Amino acid sequence: MELKREYVNGMNEQGDFDPRSPPPFRIADIRAAIPKQCWIKNPWRSMSYVFRDVSVVFALAAAAVYCNNWLFWPIYWFAQGTMFWAVFVLGHDCGHGSFSDNAILNSVVGHILHSSVLVPYHGWRISHRTHHQNHGNVENDESWVPLPENIYKKLDTSTRLLRFTVPFPLFAFPVYLWYRSPGKEGSHFNPYSNLFSPQERKLVMISTACWSTMAIILAYVSFTVGPSHMFKLYGIPYLIFVIWLDLVTYLHHHGHEQKLPWYRGKEWSYLRGGLTTVDRDYGLFNNIHHDIGTHVIHHLFPQIPHYHLVEATKAAKPVIGKFYREPKKSGAVPFHLINNLITSLAQDHYVSNSGDIVFYRTDLNLFKLLSLAKSE
Repeated sequence: MELKREYVNGMNEQGDFDPRSPPPFRIADIRAAIPKQCWIKNPWRSMSYVFRDVSVVFALAAAAVYCNNWLFWPIYWFAQGTMFWAVFVLGHDCGHGSFSDNAILNSVVGHILHSSVLVPYHGWRISHRTHHQNHGNVENDESWVPLPENIYKKLDTSTRLLRFTVPFPLFAFPVYLWYRSPGKEGSHFNPYSNLFSPQERKLVMISTACWSTMAIILAYVSFTVGPSHMFKLYGIPYLIFVIWLDLVTYLHHHGHEQKLPWYRGKEWSYLRGGLTTVDRDYGLFNNIHHDIGTHVIHHLFPQIPHYHLVEATKAAKPVIGKFYREPKKSGAVPFHLINNLITSLAQDHYVSNSGDIVFYRTDLNLFKLLSLAKSE
């Protein structure tokens, strides 16, 4: 195969590393390097994180109700929104089966955690499984997948501006749950969506029912305490949670300093797609949101519990070599990632309609449209 003759161990003829090159190792080699204890799931340890996070959520809500002043509310909003995000991550682990080996426990805990933050557990779990099985594949990936040029050019001006102008993409998740992404059809709430097989429809119905129950509870509490107070207690933290989710998931697959490839057809493989994901350092938030930034190994082996990801990554790095991109060290707060986000949204707009290895291209006219919109 021609591509393999051009690259040796990821190096081109000039001796520079090229991320398009086929890796000189197998996924089995990475698996063999990871210590056996990293594969062990401890349901008691997993539940301890649930108790920790839920306790913090209720403590913060109680403190907000008790203090009820405008000095405390902004602190509460950010802290509680961050905890909503942490709760979501634990539900995400349930969906992968990395929470425990007990499918019933995973489903019960996953439904409680995800419904509490208005996410349909099975609907999202199934689409997220599709994302993991097809990561890095232009045609089949599910999450933050690049648009081919022909689909991109069909988007109206307002959609393009919303999709690529901060802060609008950071509020995309609820829209994605209802309508998916441009170029794709279906809903995470509709059991007859093409996201799901006929065998999965009952599961989706259960999750949609749980989501609806949570929505009814929120409406009742809002009627009882008043919509303004409910918006402060739950609404704004929910929006902070959405920002966290969109920021983190986007930067796991975009915004690296070096352009990374996306694949089609015969050039795609599970290993090559997984190696295009990016680890991120979130400073003091690493522990709070359960090391979700340790993402490369998670994508290749989603069954590894989050509390073993750092150890597993350390063991796998010598095998992965230059195909692993060391994350930039963060201070206490990962302000450096804001620049990665803004730069990527300004440059990463679409990919070519053809080719089995493609990179993002930039729509230079988009900036002219944005300038015109600001001037009006």
